[in-house]
Amino acid sequence: MIIALKKEIRKEEREKLISWLESYGVKTHISEGEFQTVIGLVGDTTRIDTDLISGLEIVQSVTRISEPFKKANRKFHPDDTVIRVTDEVAFGGGCFQIIAGPCSVESEDQVETIARAVKKSGAGMLRGGAFKPRTSPYDFQGLHGEGIRILLEVKRRTGMPVITEIMDIAHLPLFEQVDVIQVGARNMQNFELLKELGRIDKPILLKRGLANNMKELLMSAEYIMAGGNEQVILCERGVRTFETYTRNTLDLSAVAVLHELSHLPVVVDPSHATGAARYVKPMAMAAAACGADGLMIEVHNDPPHALCDGPQSLTPEQFDDVVGAVRKVRAAIA
Repeated sequence: MIIALKKEIRKEEREKLISWLESYGVKTHISEGEFQTVIGLVGDTTRIDTDLISGLEIVQSVTRISEPFKKANRKFHPDDTVIRVTDEVAFGGGCFQIIAGPCSVESEDQVETIARAVKKSGAGMLRGGAFKPRTSPYDFQGLHGEGIRILLEVKRRTGMPVITEIMDIAHLPLFEQVDVIQVGARNMQNFELLKELGRIDKPILLKRGLANNMKELLMSAEYIMAGGNEQVILCERGVRTFETYTRNTLDLSAVAVLHELSHLPVVVDPSHATGAARYVKPMAMAAAACGADGLMIEVHNDPPHALCDGPQSLTPEQFDDVVGAVRKVRAAIA
């Protein structure tokens, strides 16, 4: 249930209403926008008389939310949420960021070389996989704790905030200094992991699963937000279809739909979506054109010899070209 309040009401009146609502055993969430204050109710609201609330002098309207996702719902929070990673790096509400780096952390020199190159081109965050979920148990699985150590050392040297993927709750202590924790497509519905991430105060980038619809993605975001952590960034990275010319099928309509349904920022990963470096540029430009709040792009200084996902990785020179093209698109639609 959502209760929109009238303008210029006294704080005492609002607090009295909140206290009364919470006496019914529901939780309240206050969203103060530029033009309106909204009280969102989470829990069993069947005992609350909407007609009685509507008749209150300070109430403008009362709406019941039919969708199962509440805190992620734009009706619950009409204004765009801005997820601020640092003073300079933010997603949503007009803030656009590019995340770039190798699929896998292979060595300290490799990560630092790439980090300095992508930062020079305009990337705001450094990505790199320390734990790698691979289809084959015989493929490179990442450097684990050593990989995170390398990322944090490169962060110290370059000043770039880092994002890396978590695969297990037991690994969470290793992520204390990581700026943004990524939940990969394979873990989108690892609900115990999502609940644990809801208890920490750190931005979470949540990738859409290989075969999940947008409602399921938003429900996974709801798991994190219900735990108290509302710093969620959604990521469209393509879904599995019958098409074989690309690794996945990039669903750019998801950007528009998710922005309509939710207040959370949405970034696009054209690297995993297409699986081929030559398609990354046009898809990155298209993502910028349709209103994405950021991009996540894989960059490697030597793609043919990458230990993971070399075919979809751009060289630093190619990445620089993509950033230039994306900037032109964003300037054209501004």
